[in-house]
Amino acid sequence: MAITVYGIANCDTVKKARVFLAEQGHEVSFYDFRKQGLERAQIESWLSQQPMDVLLNKRGTSWRKLSDADKDNADTNDLVALMVANPTLIKRPVIERDGVVSVGFSKDVQASFSA
Repeated sequence: MAITVYGIANCDTVKKARVFLAEQGHEVSFYDFRKQGLERAQIESWLSQQPMDVLLNKRGTSWRKLSDADKDNADTNDLVALMVANPTLIKRPVIERDGVVSVGFSKDVQASFSA
C-alpha cells in the first residue's frame, strides 16, 4: 500500500511523519508542494474528505501575511485559489493512503499507521 506525504521539505512535522512512516515499514513517496505546486483539483479532492478548517492553516505565518480582505473572504472557491497560489497555507502534512486523506500528524494519525 503506497503512501504519499504532501508538504514542504523543511517542515519539522513533515520530516517527523516521513521518518515515522519509514520506521513502520511503509513505502512512502514525498510530494513537495512548495516546489512542485498543487492543482485546484487536488485541493478540492482533499476537501471532499476533510473540512476547510482542518486543511487551511490559519495559525501560520503565511496566513498572517495575507491581506485582511483575503482573510475575511470565507468563500471556498477563493480560499482554494489562495491555497493553490500559496501552498504553505495548507496544514502539513497531508497524507494519502488508498484514497484516504489525513491532515496533520496527531497521535490518532500516527496510530492509524502503526505496524
